[in-house]
Formats: sequence, structure tokens, C-alpha cells
Amino acid sequence: MTRGYSLEQDLSLLINNTKYSDIEILCEDGKKLYGCRAILAARSELFDSLLYNGMKESFENKISFPKINSSGMKIILEYIYTGLIKKESLNKNNIIEAFYAADFFQLTALQENIVRVVNNTLESENYSPELLSNIVEIMPFIEDNILQNLLVEKVATIPLNTIEFDRLSIAGLQCLLSFTYKKAKSFATPEYEVFRYSAILAAKQVSNGAFKTLMRCLPTLEQIKNSIQVENEPITDHCKVTKELEPLINFIDFNQIKGKILTDIIEPLGIIPAKTILDVYRQKARSLNTDFNEIRGTQFWDELACGSKLIIEENGKVVSASNDCHTHQGVRAKILIDSKGIFEWDFIIEKACKWFWVGVCAPGSFNNDEPIGWALSSGGRYYNSGNYLEDYCPSLGDGTRITVHLDMNKKTCAFTVNGTRYPEVLYCNNNLPSKFYPVASLCYPGRFRIQSHQKLDVII
Repeated sequence: MTRGYSLEQDLSLLINNTKYSDIEILCEDGKKLYGCRAILAARSELFDSLLYNGMKESFENKISFPKINSSGMKIILEYIYTGLIKKESLNKNNIIEAFYAADFFQLTALQENIVRVVNNTLESENYSPELLSNIVEIMPFIEDNILQNLLVEKVATIPLNTIEFDRLSIAGLQCLLSFTYKKAKSFATPEYEVFRYSAILAAKQVSNGAFKTLMRCLPTLEQIKNSIQVENEPITDHCKVTKELEPLINFIDFNQIKGKILTDIIEPLGIIPAKTILDVYRQKARSLNTDFNEIRGTQFWDELACGSKLIIEENGKVVSASNDCHTHQGVRAKILIDSKGIFEWDFIIEKACKWFWVGVCAPGSFNNDEPIGWALSSGGRYYNSGNYLEDYCPSLGDGTRITVHLDMNKKTCAFTVNGTRYPEVLYCNNNLPSKFYPVASLCYPGRFRIQSHQKLDVII
């Protein structure tokens, strides 16, 4: 390679090169890397303070970092020497170590670069549960940790019952639940499924016997809806499971679980403190609507997937069109639907416009004239990936409440409009996409609200 044409390429020759190095860097895993102290000090204030402080590090040819492993340090050296990180340099095995090292060396720009890479990578391959489990092992729970917040947001959009129990650690789950507990954040999992996943994961830490017992004793919501009967049985290592589950209990909102599930399934297990159960019963007795909302947080519109003339308001709950938005523009929600199951949410048309539609479609198609998915138009027309069903329901106007009922098991979607549920429609194409988002399209003066489904009286 000819030198002198690219500063980046020339300086990359110095990375971990013993020929041009004057200091050994000893890492946590016992591996040695090599660097040039002048370049390290010029690019990092921390290196400068360590290598030119007049203390012993200033005169020795070795420096140790007992909390930084070699995979993270290699990323630090690449960034310090070249000012960037190649996409192929980062992978799920070193991303967290690299971010931790960037935080340690106070390289804010590198941290932001890593977060961008993670965000882009997770769009196609979502291993956020593993990354969240890794980051909580080496970095404390703090709300201004940008990578930790991103990973919580990504994991929150995945239904917990689709995450294998070896992908998310107890500490990772605790971080997820604590960051989303009673907060207006997007969350894809009904609260009963939150409890179920927490209890089974806790049991898995104790013993295989306890794990198998809880798997039998705690049916999924889908099994409950199908009236599958579950026999109560003694829990293996009962006390140990209760102790393991204890840190998670404070971040589960049992008020959002149906009373019948509490009495018939959860309470008989004996792994929840009696006071917690009693407090929930008291709260439900005082409430006029005891089973109002089964999912924490709410749906949110995504500012990164929104038309240029659409405005996201009320912390993501409302989208409206600016007064110069004369043609319809699309917006999608943050919740990604990529698993089997039944999914429901509400659209509220706070202000209608001359033409609009709401529904669900595949990523990348919601701005198209013919999106891939299901949609309901302002005129009551049902759209299904190129096919139309006229007069599906009455026209939609100001104040209309629309509930979407998406059944990924049956490949169907139905809409409830102002309390009347209309027929479900089978997806017309055999190649059903594996991923969907809630979406809408509107123009001025449109203003739409999205929220988790709130169960009202429905006329069928």
C-alpha cells in the first residue's frame, strides 16, 4: 500500500504495531496490546493524565487497565488512531466492552458512534436481550446511559414470551422492568406475561425442576383464552424461587392483571408476598374498572419514521399534520410486531382530514400508495395489500375510536369502530411478512392519537 495518500490508512498501520510502539497496554483478560504514548495522550485526556503525570506511569513502558478487556481496547486504539470505527470491527461480542471502554476513556463521540451502529444493526438482527444482559453486568443502572436506554427501548418492543429464557438475564430483566415501571414508555408485553416470564426465569436460576414446574403451572395468555386448564402443584425449591423472584416483584404492576388470573393462577403458587396480593385486591375493589389495561406504558409514534410535515406531540402519543401538509404523509409506531400472537391497539381520530388511513403494514412500505398489510380508510374502505373491500364500515370522522385486532397466528386483521367490531379479513397473499408496525397516513388538519388497547363494551 502506497503511503502518503490517506492519513487514515497510514495511521491505521500504527494500531497495535510493536515496531512503532513505545508502551505495552495490559488488559483485563491478560492480553497485551501496543501503542504510541504521544498519540494516545493527544487523543485522550485520560491517557494524557496517566502517561504524562510525572508519576511512575510516565517513565515505565507498561500500563495496566484491570477493568478493560482486549476486545474493548482494540476498538479504542482503532478510534484513537483513525478517528472512526469500521462497521465490521463491531459485533455483538465486543459492542458492550467497546462502549464501556469508550466511557472509561471519556470518548463521547465514540460512544455515540457505537450507539448508532447498534441501533442500525438491531433493525435487521435483534439481539438486544443479550446486549442488555451484558451491559448491566459491567455498568450500573443509570438513566443517562444512552446505550442502556436504547437497549431497554428495543427489548421493550419485543413480547417477552418470544424471548428464550437463556437470552435475558435476571439483572437484564430487572433493568428493563425498573426503567419501564409505571412510566409512559412503549411496552409490548401484557403484565401477566411479565409476571410469568419473571417467575419462570427466576425458577430457571434455581433448578431445572423448579423451571419445569413453573412452565406447567403458568399458562400463557393465549392458553388462558383457549380455556386450557392448569393443575396446581407444589413448586420444587419453593423458597429459593421466591427469593430469586423477590427483586423483580417491585417492578411488576399486579393491578394490571385480571382478578381471575390473580385468584386462580398466581396466588395459589405462593411465591408472591401476601401483602402484595392483598393490596391489589383492595385496589381492584375500589376501582370501577378493575381490568382496564393489561399492558404497561403505551404505544408511541416514532419520530424517526415520520413524514417531514408531521408533528409528534405529547411525548409520542399524538401525531398531527402541519398546516402546509396538503398531501398525505405516513408515520409508524415504535412497537415492532414480529412474532406469533394476537395484538391489539387503539387509534383515536381527534381531528379528521379529507382522506386518511390507519392500520398495520410491513417495514419500508407504509409510505407507499399500496402498503403491504391491512388498512382502514376514512371512507370506511378496507385495504388488504392491493385488494379493497368497499363499505367495510361507516365513514370515520372526528372522535372516532378504532381498535386494531391483528392475529398473526391466523393471518387476519379486524377493526372495531366506535364499539362495533367488523369482520376479520385474511391476508390475501401467501407470503405474509414476518414483521409489521402500526401505521397511519394523514394530512392537514389531521390529528391522531395511538394507545394500548383499552377494553370497552364491544358490539359484535
